[in-house]
Amino acid sequence: MQRHYDEVAEVYDRHYATDRGRIYYDHVCDLVLDDLPRGGLLLDLGCGTGLFMVRYCASGGDAVGLDISRGMIARARQRCPACTVSVGTAEQLPFRDATFDAVASILAFSYLQRPEAMLAESFRVLKPGGTIAVCTLGRNLLTALVPVIYRVGEKVRARRVGMADFGEHYYRTGEIAALFASIGFVDVGVRRCSFAHQDLHDPVFAIARKVEPFVEERLPHLAYNLCVSAKKPD
Repeated sequence: MQRHYDEVAEVYDRHYATDRGRIYYDHVCDLVLDDLPRGGLLLDLGCGTGLFMVRYCASGGDAVGLDISRGMIARARQRCPACTVSVGTAEQLPFRDATFDAVASILAFSYLQRPEAMLAESFRVLKPGGTIAVCTLGRNLLTALVPVIYRVGEKVRARRVGMADFGEHYYRTGEIAALFASIGFVDVGVRRCSFAHQDLHDPVFAIARKVEPFVEERLPHLAYNLCVSAKKPD
């Protein structure tokens, strides 16, 4: 996975710069941002090129980023010169206890081989009362075929963001809620989101975008991302 994201670092931003990519990514980020405190110090795990850190800082906070890809981190430093960004793994954080007001992770949690280690480390570095918010892949009928597509993409060496077999895990709502609670987080909330995915081409994307609010509210099992928020007890 580290090698893949080093290789696609130069095209990563273009992946989300198209109209479809921007709409999809904005929607996901807005949902996560809504769950985070404003004006605090954020740790962004799997920060990529710093897209979410810029958003959080624009809302009045400060951010620290961590990613396993040196290529991604190099671009994050260019985008967010005022932020501290470094190469590292979310499963062993190089920070002191009770350092951050918030922890976020956008579309990276499913790739973790030891998610419980990441959550335990996040719990440790959060201040009492701090918030964690994660957007990750949810399991349903629509996402069941995605790993197969990614395996094919890896075999044909498709140079696209995420187009590789990382052994990612697609979570069910109850499963991920129980995982957060087992670490000690409280006020765990899980909601399904995203029906208009950037990989859908027009006119399918346009139709999916129009019905997305209805799907998220009335037919959430059809949405394929999960947004999870929780708090460390005071």
